[in-house]
Amino acid sequence: MMGLLGGQQNGNAAENGIAGSEFQLGGSKNKYQRMESEVGETAEDVPLTDKNSRRYVLACAIFASLNSVLLGYDVGVMSGAIIFIQEDLKLTNVQLELLVGILSIVSLLGSLAGGKTSDVIGRKWTIALASIVFQSGALIMALAPNFTVLMIGRLFAGVGIGFGVMIAPVYIAEISSATARGSLTSLPEIFVNFGILLGYISNYVFSGLPAHISWRVMLGVGLIPSIFLGFSLFVIPESPRWLVMQNRMEDARMVLIKTNESEKDVADRLAEIQQAAGMANDENYEAKAIWREIVNPNPAVRRMLITGCGIQCFQQITGIDALVYYSPTIFKDAGIKGNTEVLAATVVVGFTKTVFILVAIFLIDRVGRKPLLYVGTIGMTACLFVLSVALALPGQGEVGIGVAILAVCGNVAFFSVGIGPICWVLSSEVFPLKLRAQASALGAVGSRVSSGVITMSFLSVSGAITVAGTFFIFSLISGLSVAFVHTCVPETKGKTLEEIEMLFQDKGEWQGGGEVEMGDAERLVENKLPTIEPVTSLEPYRQVARYIN
Repeated sequence: MMGLLGGQQNGNAAENGIAGSEFQLGGSKNKYQRMESEVGETAEDVPLTDKNSRRYVLACAIFASLNSVLLGYDVGVMSGAIIFIQEDLKLTNVQLELLVGILSIVSLLGSLAGGKTSDVIGRKWTIALASIVFQSGALIMALAPNFTVLMIGRLFAGVGIGFGVMIAPVYIAEISSATARGSLTSLPEIFVNFGILLGYISNYVFSGLPAHISWRVMLGVGLIPSIFLGFSLFVIPESPRWLVMQNRMEDARMVLIKTNESEKDVADRLAEIQQAAGMANDENYEAKAIWREIVNPNPAVRRMLITGCGIQCFQQITGIDALVYYSPTIFKDAGIKGNTEVLAATVVVGFTKTVFILVAIFLIDRVGRKPLLYVGTIGMTACLFVLSVALALPGQGEVGIGVAILAVCGNVAFFSVGIGPICWVLSSEVFPLKLRAQASALGAVGSRVSSGVITMSFLSVSGAITVAGTFFIFSLISGLSVAFVHTCVPETKGKTLEEIEMLFQDKGEWQGGGEVEMGDAERLVENKLPTIEPVTSLEPYRQVARYIN
């Protein structure tokens, strides 16, 4: 979801730096492994830290992901806090929409600025800066006497969150080994959903307080993860890639010793990082040419952009952020009366969303991307339609309320299994390496703008055509997402980057989303391997045999 906004795009950027260089140079690792299998293990292959290095990297990844908890908490807690904010400060629906939706836009700006900041002051201290800025915003919001001051605090919080969700995947990608990077960079997405659940729980726990106090406590509790993040700065090291870029080779080597299991791994990784850092100027020089290729794409790149950017926009315009932010409003419209009961229902929604994101991470490399997208988008369409019907039929009592809660929970479950996490996976796979960072950034901009438009217009649109009518429109858009998946999204599971590129070279394969045909595989081999001349005569071999005999 929104949690991955700048984080995912810049996580891809990180892979273009280190991970990308490992893809290009990683053949050396495979070569070493093959040699080891032939000549046996050498002394330098003996593990230095065994499981301790893995635990250390995991701890660093968890601490870096705490900023994602802040984002999720803000999304979750604001859904309940706006009930009491409106009651206390007498805000209009337009002011509430602006208060909720502005975070998407501002966090995007923070993420875009975070890249340059992290290059200047380092990854670790950008994490610290994100925590400080968010703490300032949360404190201003908790003490705000009016809407203007509340918005100022919201802007600070948005910038802090933007910095945080951008730097977390970058830091994790740069400190992790190649084999663990995939699973560890998924931690921020898990933590976003965990933060949403914590926000819902906070709403429920503090809903019994007076209105002028409850929302302030709800927002103020968001300071707690930032405090833990502050302590973590004494534990986590700086990124070795940033240290190499600052020509601090010995410091980088010390970090790599802590995060890798053998001396050979340390030496290989340091060499790769040095080469990647040396290529940075060339990459910056090529950036303008890459943007020209994106703005004026050839047919294959156009198909990649349609798939990668389209899936990110569909992720948001199907209404997930409106449902998460305004779930109390939806449940009240369904017939739940008390604030405590409404917020208890949102806790169930948050728990469902958190559980099913874990299911998606377990299945995505086993089942494949496209089957999960089909299940997710079709399930979302059905749930959104059922929700619109449940809200449109008055006087259904407990049955109508139960159906509405099940429909909301079903929608977030199908979202978390399908388009929620998979859109970020696809955006990192469908683009070739040289376009990946810029094209993913373009998709993230579309995602954030779409989210902002939806959240800043939901209450106004609902007031004009009812909440039921709004979710009926979302169900129609979700139906379009099913057609989009069928037409424009190929299956990428188990395919190499070359095979994925070939899917987009062939329009029929792109639209069909099928497997790579044998002819494509043969063309790939012809392009990548040298031609071997056929044997036309056995006479030379006969002469050698006679000589030996």
